[in-house]
Amino acid sequence: MTESGKIIMLGTGDFALPSFIALLDAGFPVLALVTQPDRPQGRRQELIPSAIKVEAQKRGVPVYQPEKVNEAEAVEHIRSLEPDFLITAAYGQILSAELLGVPRIGALNLHGSILPAYRGAAPVARAIQAGDSETGVTVIRMTPRVDAGGMIAFARTTIDPDETAGELEERLANLGAPLLVKTIEAVAQGRAETLPQDPSLVTKAPKLRKEDGVIDWKAPARRIHDLVRAMQPWPSASTTWTALPWTPKGPIRLIVHKTAVVEGQGEPGAVLAATKDGIDVAAGEGAVRLLIVQTPGKKPMPAVEFLRGHAVQPGDKMGD
Repeated sequence: MTESGKIIMLGTGDFALPSFIALLDAGFPVLALVTQPDRPQGRRQELIPSAIKVEAQKRGVPVYQPEKVNEAEAVEHIRSLEPDFLITAAYGQILSAELLGVPRIGALNLHGSILPAYRGAAPVARAIQAGDSETGVTVIRMTPRVDAGGMIAFARTTIDPDETAGELEERLANLGAPLLVKTIEAVAQGRAETLPQDPSLVTKAPKLRKEDGVIDWKAPARRIHDLVRAMQPWPSASTTWTALPWTPKGPIRLIVHKTAVVEGQGEPGAVLAATKDGIDVAAGEGAVRLLIVQTPGKKPMPAVEFLRGHAVQPGDKMGD
């Protein structure tokens, strides 16, 4: 068992789970998991625990779920456990200066980008949306300013041109877990060096909104393809399909799950072809092939299956 210090883990999203498991498997004394309260999900609005909470219960780690972690009661509870470290990953709340001052050694965070690029809630999706070919993870010392602390360790990886945000986030989570373990040990033993972030290189990664997924067909095909990848698994990219000449049914909303960049040109948003290979739509530059789509209330389906029930024709319009 490691003697590197007692830990309280703060995490909620799936990105945090591999790190939590790695800490336990490495023998760290994990005093508690602090995670967001269970939220209603699905059509039945059932309270469903996060995967990391389920793992904690399975491993016998106490779970604490304050609504607001910076309130006095929560801070005092965490202080009473006398942690050496607070470790955060995809927790979902900003920690106050008072809370960050609780651990004996310090508070560390695993972030899903190579800082100072993509500070914020959605670093993985924003990197894909920007068309980046490389990203990674960074372990930082936490400060009250979001993702602004000194950098201790990095790990880099390439981004596959067809990789979705969900797929990349899973890879980054697994990349970051062993890095976090090594970093905690180095900090506890006084071997860690901390580098300041260059303020001139900071970029932002704001939280995703549903409207971020709306496709602008005037954009180049590659940018649209990157948007579709970035919006998976949430909020998903979307557009509307209008059959021309216009019909009383009006436009049908399409959720777009998978695309490819293909050759073609035309008025942005115009359907160029609808075949067994997919639905080709003209972009500002080039064309995008819709491969997997979904209508509201239905399951995602290959575009060829969608075409069996919808007479999409060249000249139809996608988008407003």
